[in-house]
Amino acid sequence: MFSVFRKMPLAVAASFSLLSGVASLPAEAQILPGGNSAVGLEPSLAVNNELGKDNQYPQQFSAPYGATHFFGDWWGAQTWLQDHGIHILVDVHEELAGNFRGGWRQGVTNAGQVGVETDVDWGKLTNAKFMDGFWTHMMVVNGHGQNLSTQYIGDAIGGVQQIYGARGNVVAHLVYLWGEKTFLHNRIDVSAGWIPVGSFFAASPLYCMFMNVAMCGNPAPNKYTQGNRDWPSGNLGFVVRVNPTRDTYIMAGLFAVSPHSFNGGISGWAWAQDGLGKFSSPVEVAWMPHWGRNKLDGHYKAGFSYDNSRYADLYSDINGNSWQETGLPERMHAGRASAWVQLDQMLIRNGAGPTNGLIALAGYMWTDGQTTAMAHHAWAGMVETGAPWGRPLDSIGAMYQWLDMSRAVLLQQESSRALGLPYLSNQWGPSWGEQTHENVYELFYNAHVAPGLTLQPDFQYINRPGGTTTFHDAAVMGLQFNVVL
Repeated sequence: MFSVFRKMPLAVAASFSLLSGVASLPAEAQILPGGNSAVGLEPSLAVNNELGKDNQYPQQFSAPYGATHFFGDWWGAQTWLQDHGIHILVDVHEELAGNFRGGWRQGVTNAGQVGVETDVDWGKLTNAKFMDGFWTHMMVVNGHGQNLSTQYIGDAIGGVQQIYGARGNVVAHLVYLWGEKTFLHNRIDVSAGWIPVGSFFAASPLYCMFMNVAMCGNPAPNKYTQGNRDWPSGNLGFVVRVNPTRDTYIMAGLFAVSPHSFNGGISGWAWAQDGLGKFSSPVEVAWMPHWGRNKLDGHYKAGFSYDNSRYADLYSDINGNSWQETGLPERMHAGRASAWVQLDQMLIRNGAGPTNGLIALAGYMWTDGQTTAMAHHAWAGMVETGAPWGRPLDSIGAMYQWLDMSRAVLLQQESSRALGLPYLSNQWGPSWGEQTHENVYELFYNAHVAPGLTLQPDFQYINRPGGTTTFHDAAVMGLQFNVVL
C-alpha cells in the first residue's frame, strides 16, 4: 500500500501530462460546458437549454446528463429512445485519493459507483395531450470503495471524495423515484415521490464540479439532517415551484421525516419505515438575472427550512447540565430550523450556455446548533471554462470552505473528556477530538478527454481535519474519472 502511495504524486503529475496531450481531440457538447457530468447532479441543464431555460436551476425538466455518451448514440438506440421521450444512461464514476502529508496516517483509497438513470417524457412517449409536461425520474446506484477521510485523515466532516457513503451494501440502491408535471408553459412545476431534498433546495450544478463532499450537490450541514437529506438519500414528499417571471422562482416542499440513519433503509427502497409522522418544510426564492450585452447569468437564492420533529440536545439534560454527567434525560427541542443564502455570477462569458465562462460563487448555510453538530458553513470560489486556452470543454476551479461546529457539540465533547469517556459520534460520524472548525482549500482541473469521458486531477488542503487539533492538517491529491456510457 505505502509503496504505491509514494509513487502517487508522480502518477498524478503524469495525468496532467496526459491531459495536455489530448488537446487535439474533437470537442462535443456536454451537460456543463467546461464541467463534468458526475452522477449526482440534479436534473438537467441539457434539456432546459433546448427549452430555452438555460438560466433556471435547479432544473426539473430532465434528462440529467444530456445526449453525450462515450459509445455515441448506442448504434442508433439512443436517438430512437430520445425521439420517443426516453432518456437512459449508465455512468461510471471513480475517485482515487491519497493524503501524501498529514492526517492520521498516510494512505490511498478509491471510491466509486455505477449509476443507471432513466427519465421518461410521457407526453412524447404516448402522444397523449393530457400527458404533456409529465415526466418520471429514477436513478439507482451501486457504490463501492473506501473512505480516505475517515480511514486515513481522521476527518468525518469534509470528506475529500464526493462519491462515498449512504449507498448501503446492496446491488441497486435507489436514489430517487419521482413524477413531475408542468403547467402553464412550465411556469408551475410539481414533483412528488421519493426525492433527495438537497437536489432541489440549496442546490447548484456548479457544486459537484468540486470533489469535496461537504460542497458537492448540496452543501452541509442541511444534507446531514433527517428532514433535508441529499443525494443519494431521499425523503418522501413533494415540491412545487412557481416562476412568476422568467428570472424568478418561488419553491416550497413538504417531506416526511425519517428518524433512521438510512432513509429508505440501506437499499433506499423501504419508504414505509416506522417512525414517520413529522414533516420538514423547505422554502426557497431565487432571482436569476442576465447582465449586459453578453447575458452574464447570475443566480441569487435564499431559503429556510423547518422540521417539526423533536430532537435531543447534544449537551443539556432537562436541567441544562451535561446529560453525560448527571445521567438525566436529554433536553428535547421541538423543531429544527435551517437557512441559507447562495449566489453565483458569471463575470466573463466564453460561449453559449449557463456555465460557459468565468463564474464567482459564494454562500452561507446555518442550522440550529443545539441538535446539530455543525452550525455554520461558508464558502467562496471561482470556476472557469477552458475556452481562453483553447480547451472550451475543460474547466478549472478553486474553492475555500469554512465548516464551523456547534457550541453544543463542543460542550458535549468537553464533558466527555472531563469524565474520561470516549467522544460520541454525531451526524457526521466519529470525532477524533474536540471539534471547533475546519478549513478546506480545493483546486481542480477537469479535462474532457473524449465524448462523455472526463479526468479531473484534484488537490485539497485540509486545515484542522475533523474540526479538531488532533491532526494539524492534511494534503490530498486525487484523480477523478467519469464516463457516461
